[in-house]
Amino acid sequence: MSLRRRTSRLPQLLLATALFGALIAPPAAAVTTPRAPSGGEFPLRVATYNIHAGAGMDGVFDLDRQTAELRLLDADVIGLQEVDRHWGDRSGWRDLAGELARRLRMHVSFAPIYSLDPAEPGGPRAEYGVAVLSRHRIVSAENHEITRLSTQDPNPVPTPAPGFGEVVVRVRGLPVHVYVTHLDYRPDPAVRVAQVADTRRIMAEDRGPRILLGDFNAEPAAPELAPLWRELADADPGAPTFPAQDPVKRIDYVAVSKGGPGSGPGSGPRGGIRVRKAWVPESVASDHRPVVADLLVGGRGR
Repeated sequence: MSLRRRTSRLPQLLLATALFGALIAPPAAAVTTPRAPSGGEFPLRVATYNIHAGAGMDGVFDLDRQTAELRLLDADVIGLQEVDRHWGDRSGWRDLAGELARRLRMHVSFAPIYSLDPAEPGGPRAEYGVAVLSRHRIVSAENHEITRLSTQDPNPVPTPAPGFGEVVVRVRGLPVHVYVTHLDYRPDPAVRVAQVADTRRIMAEDRGPRILLGDFNAEPAAPELAPLWRELADADPGAPTFPAQDPVKRIDYVAVSKGGPGSGPGSGPRGGIRVRKAWVPESVASDHRPVVADLLVGGRGR
């Protein structure tokens, strides 16, 4: 939910990373997409998961446990939140995005919210943000700015800051835009209101199928989320996601473009996505549960 300030740096240094994310190719592996059921649609399984910097509900950092949970999801595309990259002691100064990608044999794009100077000259930047893992090749990636209230500034004010990741994956020749986000956690919804407006503006620049994955830190009926549902459909899994142990509210989402004529900005031919089913797996490998959705992509809307 919230971000603890990072602790003093250990001597261990890993590879440096770029401010606006990086693409890491997995070992060569065939990626096949099942035959489309009808009308040019193809199936795509997506998931979103706030990994709590690698720690489970018990507060213990265990990337092996989270790798096993992610593997069980068997998703083609996964959006991750609260991802550390050489950030601090809590995650062993490790590159969680890169490690998970290698273990799962997936491509990765990392979009830092914070990218801080290394404590020691020549060391990797200390980064924290969101990531997309994909079985399909990532053909482009961007790290967009949205309104944020920094957790690293003692007197923060709302200001544009990075950490809204976007990738384009090409599946059966069709480019699919995938976005991953982590909205503000504070009880006052003012920053989330601005973030939703920013999100809609950025997504409206793109055409075709669009998938938004993330921890919105608000429940589906929250007024600040209402504008999102004008262009996007909530793949409602019918179950809460937080906290992972005995969850009481759903704040984690898979949302998809409705597509079709007259459905709003960014719609168009083959822009629609149908949700076949969505569910919330039981897991305490993080303090959130993941959301998984089986989609049909490439249709002309609902």
